[in-house]
Order: sequence, then C-alpha cells, then structure tokens
Amino acid sequence: MKSAGVSLTGAALQSFYLTSCTSTASMQPKLSVQLYTIRQEIEKDAAGALKRLAGIGFSHVETAFWPKGISLNQGARLINENGFQVSSAHIEIPTNDYRKTYLETAQAYGCTSMIWHGWPEDPRYSTLEGTFELVKLYKEAAQFSKDNGLRFGLHNHWWEFRNNLGGSRPYEILLEELGEDVFFELDTYWIKVAGLDPAAIIRKFGTRAKFLHIKDGPAQWHESLAQDNPDPMTAVGKGSQDMPAILQSASENHNWLVVEMDKVEGDVFEKLKESYDFLMTYSKG
Repeated sequence: MKSAGVSLTGAALQSFYLTSCTSTASMQPKLSVQLYTIRQEIEKDAAGALKRLAGIGFSHVETAFWPKGISLNQGARLINENGFQVSSAHIEIPTNDYRKTYLETAQAYGCTSMIWHGWPEDPRYSTLEGTFELVKLYKEAAQFSKDNGLRFGLHNHWWEFRNNLGGSRPYEILLEELGEDVFFELDTYWIKVAGLDPAAIIRKFGTRAKFLHIKDGPAQWHESLAQDNPDPMTAVGKGSQDMPAILQSASENHNWLVVEMDKVEGDVFEKLKESYDFLMTYSKG
C-alpha cells in the first residue's frame, strides 16, 4: 500500500458525505461501484451477484451494459430490488440513432448523470483537428442532455492524457474548450498509466470532475492495453497508486468516488470488500 502523501483526517473526508436527493435527510457517502467490475458474475447469476455486492455495504452503483438476456428494465429492477441507487450511467453518445435509448436509460435508472464511457480510442484524438471535432460532438451531446434535464460527462482512458498534439494533450483541450455543461469522470488509474500524477490532475480539473474512478494496481503502460487486456488490478490501497494524495485531492472538490476494477485475479467480491473497507476507514478518520 502506498503511504506517501498527506493522510486524510475525518474532517477532510466529511465532504464525501451528502444528503441523498432520493431519500430523507440521512447522510450517505459519495461512494459508488462500477458494475463493469462484476460483469462476469452478473452474466452467471445477476441477482446473486448484486445481492453479494449489496452485502459489502455499497449503496450506489454506476451502470455499464447488461449481458444478453437481461433487458434495461430487468436490470433496473434488479438494482432496485437490492436497495441500490444509480449514481451515474455509462452509456453511448446520444447521436440521432441513440437518443431514444439514452433517455429511456436515464428514466429506467432514475439517473441524471450520463457518462460517455469512451471506449475504444477514437482516432480523432490523434490530431488537433480531430480533437476539436470531438469537442463539437460533446457540446451537442451536452445540449441534448441539458434540454432533457440530464447532465453529460466524459470518462477518460490513457490516450486523452498520453497523446501529444503538438505540445498539447487532448485533456487540456477538452478542459479548456468544453463549458460547464460537460462534466468529467477522471479515471485515476489510466491517468497514472499515461505517466501523470492523478492527484495533481484532480486538482487541475477541480469541480469540473464530478466523479472519479478509484482503482489500483500496477498502472503501467504496455501495448496490450489497446486490446483491452490490462494487468490484473488490486484492491484499492494495495497497488501503486498514491491513494492518500488522490483522496485528499478528491475531498477538496467533493467528488464522487466510483470503485472499479477492469480485471482481477481471485475473488472480485473480496477485493471490492477490501476496497470498501479501505475507503470507509478514511471516512472515519
């Protein structure tokens, strides 16, 4: 476990708590978990997987996509039956052909934070001109979302922070050119893979980064990443990430913390429990 950086106090982590808009005045941690983490378990036994996830203590989930045989409404019902609320939804960009599904997804989940998952790498990110084309596309998606009472966000991988566009990185252009109608979900792991400091990037984005993907592991660049073959990830706090520094930066900007593991070895639920316990320990000082 990385121990460098500033240790969090209970006061610093109190900003991770909020009053849920869908409950009474109870205070809940701004902590969620990306369902992509347990996609294989959902495919085998969706109800059992979500029940086990709820047993860890998570109250919110971030959705991805359901396996064949589980419809959107069936998935939403499974979420509700296990006592979860949806913090955010990973989804496709709402172009003309996808707008109906986009709105139906938001309605089914009772969710207003809609996030373009960003996979795979769009080749337009390799040029300055192409990146500005994407800026235009994201602005259109944000306006459509706003017109329908929703918020549109972007989730990064490594290329937004690694590609060199004549001295600029794509993320710098996105942050400068996109207005407040677009928020960001910073994936701290991929930022480190790109060779940058996640805590510093979180501070740079400030309140524009409404969500953070909290994940840990080797966080090293290699060519097989492009084939969706990352190194196995660890429980939060047991990899190469400087979690105290990341969490300190997060507490300063009231970010949602979304636990995710793209690939694990062993029991994924055990690693999620370790991650949950690690984060909740900090919340208690």
